[in-house]
Amino acid sequence: MKTIKPPVITSSEITPRELFYARRKFMQMTGGASLAALLPASVWAGDKLASSKNPHYTLPEELTPLKDVTSYNNFYEFGTSKESPAKTAGNFKTRPWTVTVEGEVKKPKVFDIDELLKLAPLEERIYRLRCVEAWSMVVPWLGFPLAELIKQVEPTGNAKYVEFVSFHDPEQMPGQKSPVLEWPYREGLRIDEAMHPLTLLTMGLYGEVLPNQNDAPIRVVVPWKYGFKSAKSIVKIRLVEKQPVSSWMLAGPKEYGFYSNVNPNVDHPRWSQAKERRIGEFLKRNTLMFNGYAEEVAQLYAGMDLNQNF
Repeated sequence: MKTIKPPVITSSEITPRELFYARRKFMQMTGGASLAALLPASVWAGDKLASSKNPHYTLPEELTPLKDVTSYNNFYEFGTSKESPAKTAGNFKTRPWTVTVEGEVKKPKVFDIDELLKLAPLEERIYRLRCVEAWSMVVPWLGFPLAELIKQVEPTGNAKYVEFVSFHDPEQMPGQKSPVLEWPYREGLRIDEAMHPLTLLTMGLYGEVLPNQNDAPIRVVVPWKYGFKSAKSIVKIRLVEKQPVSSWMLAGPKEYGFYSNVNPNVDHPRWSQAKERRIGEFLKRNTLMFNGYAEEVAQLYAGMDLNQNF
């Protein structure tokens, strides 16, 4: 396997800077109205998604402003700086879009994105998002448990892991012309992680469909792991028997492990993970074990050495 040295993240990227690109302006600039015409009326109302708030998944913390959530992003397919995705993702076409689910399943299927939107009721869940570069957000995501999709294809007894494959088109995603990663982007979870109720198949945020720069039109959110574990712009989900090799593991195996759980006791080789800076705040705060979701997920890793299985 070819190993590509991951890029050095500068301090200017770790520390939030002034953010200028508001969501409404972005939609106006990138033809949001024309995208609305492609969606069924039952799904699209302006740029809103119909959903209900799940009272079991909320936080006593201030939400990160929409303008920050949509303009400070890690999405290397559109560039390595945090501001690049909002500037370069405007022409990304998210319709038509299908997601293939295959591998160790009894009923492999190709799902249309609008079919997925109707597969289960969409709910709003407020989750923390913690990135490996020591910054974090609090975002109201819209989606439903990934387990609902996996159940549809009936996994076999050999399905031990779930691999996600992201969209690949360097003409639409200019960052893919860079060798910073081997494309397409790939990520993976253990099957019990993928089936956990917290793992969200996500189509929106802040009541709206996912903006292009926020991994449209469909992504996974795994809130107790670092953000790069949440696969973006998914086109294929494969249930497999052997642990898949994710893109960041391939790029920097000594820096990015398969599990990538938020653990303040395990430093990244180039910076500490003990503290984080919430976007929009000046002072740092202590990083929480499993990003604050230890009560829900710690049992998944009982008996494991989390310093070795990082």
